Amino acid sequence: MGVTIHDVAARAGVSVATASRALSGQRGVRAANRDKVLAAARELDYEPNVVAASLRSRTTHTIGMVVPRISNPFFATLVESIEKQLHDGQRSLLLANSHYEPEVEQRQVRALLDRRVDALIMIPCHRERSGEALTTAAARIPVIQLDLRVDGFAGSWVGVDNEAGVWQVVRHLTERGARRLVFVGAQPTDSAAQARLDGFRRAVGDGDDVLLGDFSKEWGQQAALRLLERDSLPDGIVCGNDTIALGVLGELANSGVRVPEDVLVAGFDDIPYAELAQPALTTVRQPQEQIAAEAVRGLDARLSGDETTPRSIAITPDLIIRSST
Repeated sequence: MGVTIHDVAARAGVSVATASRALSGQRGVRAANRDKVLAAARELDYEPNVVAASLRSRTTHTIGMVVPRISNPFFATLVESIEKQLHDGQRSLLLANSHYEPEVEQRQVRALLDRRVDALIMIPCHRERSGEALTTAAARIPVIQLDLRVDGFAGSWVGVDNEAGVWQVVRHLTERGARRLVFVGAQPTDSAAQARLDGFRRAVGDGDDVLLGDFSKEWGQQAALRLLERDSLPDGIVCGNDTIALGVLGELANSGVRVPEDVLVAGFDDIPYAELAQPALTTVRQPQEQIAAEAVRGLDARLSGDETTPRSIAITPDLIIRSST
């Protein structure tokens, strides 16, 4: 049989209860006894029974997270920010991918609940159809929506003010002399796509020149080809995210269109590739570390019982001006 906590307690010369409290980081253990227990655990190469500890404490020290698509660079870096925040508190992250399919999302949420996660961070893939998965989870554990949100769901959310970000882009382009602007975005099936489209329409006021597809580089390429078929290019292209913008930039370059001399191009999110684009992409930076910190703080408040009322936190993003404008 392997080394047990009884062996650790005997080696350290303390009771089993004291050894258990010392190993779990609980208070009420004298520093000298804690040091002896930790030293004994190292000497004996003790591996705690995580399952048994979870049953005793009714916590697994794990947080579940569901994202629409981990291959999206923005979601990938946001997951890293969340994971860092949790690791600082000695907790683990269990990650699941919904692939923008509400039915898959529902199954992933149930799988995480079956694994007894303490709470759930969810980036819902659909403004309406993700509601069932959120409701299922919220009935059992604390839940917080991150970045995206479900219409009408009375739960906590942390993200950026998408409309404010698009307003900054439109103002910057008009200050650069652009008068005819086009918005290349995604169909508004998620809340960010809807908010960025609304922000563009409100900022432009008398214009409704929009092309809608999805948040992909391929769609950006297709949209650029459509614009190139017109009699003349717009003065500026406002893209719903950086991935779309990268597709637009690539197709314009293939066709000999100069950016920013012939047309201004801006994105949204400030993914790592934005600065490496040719030319470097002007974009709206989402403060991911701040978003992650607020999300984890909110979950901690819910888990401790200090916060029972749902809160929505919209962080104002920053415009990052680069060569594309």
